[in-house]
Amino acid sequence: MNTPLRLAINGYGRIGRCFLRALHESPLKNRFRIVAINEPADLDTMAYLTRFDSTHGVFHGKVEQGEDSLVIDGQAIAVTHASTPEEVPWQALGVDLLVECSGRYGTRDQLRRFLDAGVPRLLLSHPGASAADVDATVVYGINHESLAGTERLVSNASCTTNAIVPVLDLLHRSFGVEQAFLTTLHSVMNDQPLIDGYHNSDLRRTRSAMQSFVPVSTGLAKGVERLLPELSGRVQAKAIRVPTLNVSAIDLMFQAGSDLSAEDINALMQAAAQRAPDFIAYSDQPHASVDFNHDPHSVIVDGGQTRLCGPRMANVMVWFDNEWGFANRLLDVADYWAGLVR
Repeated sequence: MNTPLRLAINGYGRIGRCFLRALHESPLKNRFRIVAINEPADLDTMAYLTRFDSTHGVFHGKVEQGEDSLVIDGQAIAVTHASTPEEVPWQALGVDLLVECSGRYGTRDQLRRFLDAGVPRLLLSHPGASAADVDATVVYGINHESLAGTERLVSNASCTTNAIVPVLDLLHRSFGVEQAFLTTLHSVMNDQPLIDGYHNSDLRRTRSAMQSFVPVSTGLAKGVERLLPELSGRVQAKAIRVPTLNVSAIDLMFQAGSDLSAEDINALMQAAAQRAPDFIAYSDQPHASVDFNHDPHSVIVDGGQTRLCGPRMANVMVWFDNEWGFANRLLDVADYWAGLVR
């Protein structure tokens, strides 16, 4: 592609800012140009939070402000502060692809508002309300090649789905997964308060994020079934928010369809990491979660934590940077999708 694809971001929160930073650090940088950001917050705060980030550090570039723009290394990005899709002049901005990072729009009717407002294609940084509400749900490395280029609404699934689906797919194809239980240990998110308060209809989420482990609801089992329908009815999941800023883990318990060993599982994961080093990694070092901050992989399998209870009940632990890894997969999907329509 000689002409960079013109991208826009709707919602400049954790994932929106990570997406911009990931593009800035990516070898795909010259294939894209971010031309617009829509974010209700004021421009001064947007520029400040682009420049400084408590999790990912100081921005590796020059961040400035124009009158109505964010200027990154001398390149102006138009900034709007609209609260609805219809208020942004997407066509006039020449947007080829919008990355929807606000999470406010999930149903097809809601998402079509962007298309009706002039956005040709929309890439969601969340699963959408259901599989029927998008044209395709993609986990890069699993089914991205199923995209035809005719889609207009594509979901990048969730960070947890991107982390566990490659692992479950490998295990099922190699050993058979009869039943699986997933426990996500997820870093805090902005739907939790710092101190107890009237913050959420989910009573557990009214509790301080930084003082407790907080069980929350999760749609991960449904997300797995959307990508791996052969496992429908076999997967259950729960999630616990833990008081760390970033990097999460999934503890997978599964019943295999054939006898296996920890060595079999680890050899399978090591081979997968060698075949697909851009999005799967493997390590058997004695890790803590902070080791994977700013790690671009979808998943890192911790071989040192692989366990068996009997010949077919196995336990696998994986790590993932729930911000940075996911933002890099958004880039990969955008790049692949763009290549189909150029």
